Amino acid sequence: MCNKAKGSYLRGRLSVCSKLCYAIGGAPYQITGCAIGFFLQIYLLDVALLDPFYASIILFVGRAWDAITDPTVGFLVSRSPWTRFGRMMPWIVLSTPFAVLCYFLIWYVPSVDQGKVVWYLIFYCSFQTLQTCFHVPYSALTMFISTEQKERDSATAYRMTVEVLGTLIGTAVQGQIVGMANAPCISSGKDLNSTDLQRNAYMIASGVICSIYVVCAMVLFLGTCRVRTEPMSFFQGIRMVMGHGPYAKLVMGFLFTSLAFMFLEGNFALFCSYTLGFRNDFQNILLVIMLSATLAIPFWQWFLTKFGKKTAVYIGTTSVVPFLVSVVFVPSNLIVTYVVSFAAGVSVAAAFLLPWSMLPDAVDDFKVQNPESQGHEAIFYSFYVFFTKFASGVSLGVSTLSLDFAGYVTRGCTQPAEVDLTLKILVSAAPIVLIIIGLLIFISYPINEEKRQGNRKILNEQRENEIDSETDSTELNVV
Repeated sequence: MCNKAKGSYLRGRLSVCSKLCYAIGGAPYQITGCAIGFFLQIYLLDVALLDPFYASIILFVGRAWDAITDPTVGFLVSRSPWTRFGRMMPWIVLSTPFAVLCYFLIWYVPSVDQGKVVWYLIFYCSFQTLQTCFHVPYSALTMFISTEQKERDSATAYRMTVEVLGTLIGTAVQGQIVGMANAPCISSGKDLNSTDLQRNAYMIASGVICSIYVVCAMVLFLGTCRVRTEPMSFFQGIRMVMGHGPYAKLVMGFLFTSLAFMFLEGNFALFCSYTLGFRNDFQNILLVIMLSATLAIPFWQWFLTKFGKKTAVYIGTTSVVPFLVSVVFVPSNLIVTYVVSFAAGVSVAAAFLLPWSMLPDAVDDFKVQNPESQGHEAIFYSFYVFFTKFASGVSLGVSTLSLDFAGYVTRGCTQPAEVDLTLKILVSAAPIVLIIIGLLIFISYPINEEKRQGNRKILNEQRENEIDSETDSTELNVV
């Protein structure tokens, strides 16, 4: 597909085709993640008709399971033998068919009521594991696709554009198909029973998403070049990576800011349906947010290039705060909600782009400080993915459990006042506090633009010295 890509990798320069093929591989993670983040909670409560307590256990355990799978997959990837398709690609290809099967079964309502909790727990955990087998190797490719920081940043911008587009696709497919089959609310005292139309809508949406998942994996496989990595000591690498100050601060800062956006994502559908009263419009509101985020990615790429990544973090992350305040205190109005949602999407774009744009800088800083230690990229990325998923698991578990304590009524036409208050806290007060904590951590993050350029210069000199050494060695062997 990208027949000139191999040479471009060796030179450090990437063709547009190579960047696109690489970027498309990031879409499945965001498409499925967006569908799960926005809709799984309301699906378990209002379609599968699970008790909120059991739903919270499924959501939390499914994500907490990544505490084992992410580091484990990072270890296994780092120890994988080299094949004709590289070290990373076999993981991506082999995990794809099983991942799409488990994802599809997450959105199927089994006929046996007694086994529902076990059903969703098994397939949700299985999907998280298989998705990790896809996403950790894919994420680690960022450090291998080019030796140039500028090219990696450019490839990351392509990837983030496609990933935000993936969230738009996930929201559109899941939201529009499911939105056309919204079941009516149930008055208090009546029996609950999710309609066949509603169940079928979720299955159709999951089938479409599974097809997109497979196509994206094929494009990544056919269009991304193989890159050789050196063997490494994994456990020694863990100690070195987790002890690297800039990486630890970057991870902790984004852990809190990610938690903020995860709380907003996981509860926004319920907030729109019950607190704002837009039960039949929430999928369109989500679509507006994702559309705005997609359009804003090029702006944030320009912004971080012009003003630096730390500045972009502060401006981009805090820009969501007015939205979080207004959705709670401004009287419910559909037009106003659409306008505010479009503005919020700009901040969502920053939340997508900046973490993955800044991670290679921390890896480069590690390489500068540890020039003899190579091949730790899979560890950096596996723990980074783990903390992102951990944030999602905590937010979903805490949110659903909080709703249970507040007296959430499954598919109720109205909710108790305690539920409305809980939803306002989960989509406004809690995210704002978490954002403030995350930004306070970023104050001590040491890699600014001056430091980044200095590291780039040192690494370029190291590469030139390696090339000169290899050339001299070759000449001596010839003589």
